[in-house]
Amino acid sequence: MIAERVVRGFWPVWTIGFALLAPVLLGVLPDIPLEIVWAGLVLGLLGIAYFLYRGWRQFNFPTLVEAMARVDARLPGRPISALYDAQAIGASDPASIAIWNAHIERMRERTRDAKPVAPNLSVATADPYGLRYIALLAVTVGVLFGSASRVTAPAMAGPQTDTMTASGASWEGWIEPPSYTGKPTLYLSDLTGRVEVPKGSRVTLRFYGDVGDLTLAETVSARAADMVPPASDQSQTFDILQDGEISILGAMPRAWNIAVQPDAMPFVELTGPVQADAMGVMTQPFFASDDFGIVGGQVAIQLDLTGVDRRYGLMVDPDPIAPLIVDLPIPISGNRAEFDEALIEDFSQHILANMPVTIAFEVTDALGQVGAAEPEQIVLPGRRFFRPVTKAVIEQRRDFMWSKSNAPRVASMLRAIAYRPDQAFRSPNIDPIFRGIIEKIELAVADGSLDDETQAEIAQNLWDLAIELEEGALADARERLNRAQERLAEAMRNGASPEEIQELMQELRDATDDYMDMLAEQMPDGDGSDQPDNSQDTNEITQDEIDALMDRIQELMNEGRMAEAAELMEQLNQLLQNLQMQKSQSQNGEGSPGQQSMEQLGDTLRDQQELNDDAFNDLQDRAFGEEGEEGEEQGGQDLADRQRELRELLEQQRRNLPVLPDGQEDAARRSLEQAERSMDRAEQALRDENLPEAVDRQAEAIDALREGMRQLGEALTQSEETDADSDGESDGVQRGQRQANIDPLGRQSGTEGPAGTDQSMMQEDVQRRAGELMDEIRRRAGELDRDELELDYLRRLLDRF
Repeated sequence: MIAERVVRGFWPVWTIGFALLAPVLLGVLPDIPLEIVWAGLVLGLLGIAYFLYRGWRQFNFPTLVEAMARVDARLPGRPISALYDAQAIGASDPASIAIWNAHIERMRERTRDAKPVAPNLSVATADPYGLRYIALLAVTVGVLFGSASRVTAPAMAGPQTDTMTASGASWEGWIEPPSYTGKPTLYLSDLTGRVEVPKGSRVTLRFYGDVGDLTLAETVSARAADMVPPASDQSQTFDILQDGEISILGAMPRAWNIAVQPDAMPFVELTGPVQADAMGVMTQPFFASDDFGIVGGQVAIQLDLTGVDRRYGLMVDPDPIAPLIVDLPIPISGNRAEFDEALIEDFSQHILANMPVTIAFEVTDALGQVGAAEPEQIVLPGRRFFRPVTKAVIEQRRDFMWSKSNAPRVASMLRAIAYRPDQAFRSPNIDPIFRGIIEKIELAVADGSLDDETQAEIAQNLWDLAIELEEGALADARERLNRAQERLAEAMRNGASPEEIQELMQELRDATDDYMDMLAEQMPDGDGSDQPDNSQDTNEITQDEIDALMDRIQELMNEGRMAEAAELMEQLNQLLQNLQMQKSQSQNGEGSPGQQSMEQLGDTLRDQQELNDDAFNDLQDRAFGEEGEEGEEQGGQDLADRQRELRELLEQQRRNLPVLPDGQEDAARRSLEQAERSMDRAEQALRDENLPEAVDRQAEAIDALREGMRQLGEALTQSEETDADSDGESDGVQRGQRQANIDPLGRQSGTEGPAGTDQSMMQEDVQRRAGELMDEIRRRAGELDRDELELDYLRRLLDRF
């Protein structure tokens, strides 16, 4: 804690000190006017004195209490603070005292896990611009790269030399390798003899003294004999492109023999065959390498006309098809000198999909050199379709994109496909779309407006139509299941690849899961009778059994045993049909409007509780200063918008409540109206950034919502029993009365019986009861006018649970 306070109080002192020391170490003082140097020194010393004084005034040695609180905050439940708590109630009850002593002993046991807390030396909030790092970096650079000979007094103005001559002439120079090599700058004054550098390295020379005292001679840049600028110019910059010499001529000549390091050509090769899934997404693995790293690459895909089966719509010569150019994926970070990657693309909608093509990979290095792999001849993967009508549409789309001259033939073929729409299409909505596309093609042919743009638009329409025909707007899970079964059966007949089998089996699994979920949601929990449950005598189907059956189907398909797989598919279909029959026999219809209202209100209650939790967490964050002003404003607006949406949803649900005889639902309506008013006040408090008020109003809304649901449940029960002409007090009313006399832990209170923890709480909704208790704790913790000791205890409860 002392280290934290020293760092936070005195960091400006050493920051200014580093800022004053850096130019001395870097040797730049001779290049700065003397007045500026002295002004900076005076201001720096004044700043150091000021921050020393301010830091000393604000510095306080940490106390033992602060240290204990720091350690306690890192322990679960804050056991050290708990040891100093006093029992507030039940001090005269022996059982309560025993529980309290057990609690204290447990907290004392936890204190044995206490460990020293590492210091937090971050001062980011006090130094948002990172000035301390800038100063430290400047000093580090000065220490590593500065020259001791250049540490001079401010009065020593004038250029300093690396090589001095009797006449006062001097020079300095360096070689900068290309940045992509990652190699450091080389200072010529430190080099002798043979020097190896990468091709493209830049040489910079500076001559000091009279013009002509020093001249340059070099043969590495391939410049003409009459160099520009002249050899005697005092500033020289050129690139090393070939082997040669660099010489400085004058009173004390220097020379270097330069050897250019070769830059290897980049390399790329395909490392495996192209793969594709049933949806047409292709994967082509490749390997690339370069001595200094790959910077880019692309793949060119061109039609292999010699491999095309020239039949039907492909008999005519194709319209010009531009090569398909795609950028290669390059690692964003890490080593680019050698890596394995994969080109993953979906070309299903391109004219080249499912066509023979040549695919050529090439990569480029930073020097601009290009390395290419041997072109490969493949069939470009595309999406596979299984329905015959969809296959026909895709084929005509291919012919239409192949050549505009195929347009009349394509229109005729599409009309033939749509001749019996009731047999070809599953949905009556498909036929008008189909015929609209046909008319668009015929109109474009008739008026000569079939240009590239129109062709692309119609091709997109045909693709959308094919997707609709293949997938369809399935209304429920059973239709999706049938579709998945049909696609898998078609794959069995056509001999699909293992990748396609895996894709289709996953689709079948997902559809089956959705179908089982639908049955589970629609299956009633019971028939409400007192008859015993004889379901154990029936043949039950579990999810594990269905999963095992599908695993066996996939295994048989991978082994090529399609006939056995088809038999198991039929068994699976029969099992699912039996489930549908059992559901139909045990279910008379969907839930009543009253039950739907209860479910909707339950969802709203959960959403309101989540919003209350978020608002309370936001309140805690702001109390401890963990969020900036901009974040506070944005967070408050977001919470307010969510509160408004919940209020509007609750208003709609209230209006849709079922109308019961004798206005039995009126009490529930009034409670829901009260909840709406509390939500409205909570929304206004959130927009005013008054989080304590918002938390209180949200708690009121939760109570009113819960009360409205209870009253609606009672009203629905009374209405059902009234319709059944039942005698005596209904069980629903009794349950409602009992529910009204229970505490948040589910125990009876009042005249119903003695309150105690020996009563069973498992008969109630334990999670809901726990939520009610947490709501009450949050509400009390949000009342900041309570005693600080009580607030601290409530916060520790929230931290623990």
